[in-house]
Amino acid sequence: MLAETICSAVSAAGLGVAAITAYRKRFLTATRIAAYALVPLGLVMTGAIDWVANALTFNPTVWIGFGILGLSWLLFSSVRAVERRRAGRGEVTGGKTGRAAAPAAPAAPAASAPSLGAGRRSAPAKPQQATSGEDDFSDIEAILKKHGI
Repeated sequence: MLAETICSAVSAAGLGVAAITAYRKRFLTATRIAAYALVPLGLVMTGAIDWVANALTFNPTVWIGFGILGLSWLLFSSVRAVERRRAGRGEVTGGKTGRAAAPAAPAAPAASAPSLGAGRRSAPAKPQQATSGEDDFSDIEAILKKHGI
């Protein structure tokens, strides 16, 4: 009886928080909070709380089952972590690479021409020297004008 009362109070408090969140016009967050708040009430109404209170006390088979579920969850989460790392490095996961899946950044208007290949070599580039302090800021001024600043 005490567990049902506590679960009902938790659900009511969660729904209150969801209502306040919805009042602040954060509807997706409010919906997510309401979904989580209804879980304890649903567990009470289905009888799962009674089952937990009665069946888990001295039944080792149930505890072994929870251990297996925990192991399964650990395996799923470790696989997901490895997939995220591979996607970050650009390795193949699910037929796509992490870098190919992301949209390409647009090139700047004054970007250099792409390389024509490894077989063709050009003369080594000489470093450009600024003739005055005004040339140093011409690039910055062009960018600011482009963005209307």
